Amino acid sequence: MADVIFFDLDGTLVDHRSAVWETIGRIVRAAPNATAPPEELMTLWWTLEGRHMREYLAGQCSFAEHHRRRVRSFLPMLGEPVPESPSLLDAWITDRYLTDFQESWRCYPDAHPCLEALKRLPSGPRLAVLTNGDPEQQRAKLARFGLLEYFEAVLTPTELDAAKPAAYAAACQWMRTDPAQAVNVGDMLESDVTAAVLAGLTGIWLDRGIDFVTGGPSPTADGTVLRIEGLLDLPDRLSHADA
Repeated sequence: MADVIFFDLDGTLVDHRSAVWETIGRIVRAAPNATAPPEELMTLWWTLEGRHMREYLAGQCSFAEHHRRRVRSFLPMLGEPVPESPSLLDAWITDRYLTDFQESWRCYPDAHPCLEALKRLPSGPRLAVLTNGDPEQQRAKLARFGLLEYFEAVLTPTELDAAKPAAYAAACQWMRTDPAQAVNVGDMLESDVTAAVLAGLTGIWLDRGIDFVTGGPSPTADGTVLRIEGLLDLPDRLSHADA
């Protein structure tokens, strides 16, 4: 049995994508001066989120500034003026987006049963969350759904001074384990599985049937990828990985 299992958070334990689309959908449909159809604006917001999140992870801006950059790019498409003051941009994010976004968080129904099953294993593995998200926001998600108690650590770029894929080595050091004794479980084939394997971990792909980035069908993986269709399949897959 593995010593440590790292879980990705967004798309693995919590349905981040649906929360974003639900929230931004309400905003764009209520915008009287929007310059494009709702579906186009929702896609734009998702694209901007990915772009500016990458800038944050690269150390080019703070987490708050990555939000501001997104809003500066998005407000003209809503037909709204762009505030010059960072405080007004922060207020827009809080009042118009984050409050509803946080209410839209949903825990996947297989998360609790999976974690309970792992907890019951004799000499079971230690569990940790490994996420590229903001530590305060990610811990709030876990606390909302009663998931924090299962994890020995919640590791983000703030704690590790690195984002995935460099974070895999740093996370193993943090947990005092060898990569060969660690497993990473996540929904993104490249960053959660392929990158983990390259770092010496066992990567297990949680294929929920949707590509997290595009919203289209899941990517195609070759037969060497350890794959599960739900978290309830994880304990059995772990036993096969050990074999």
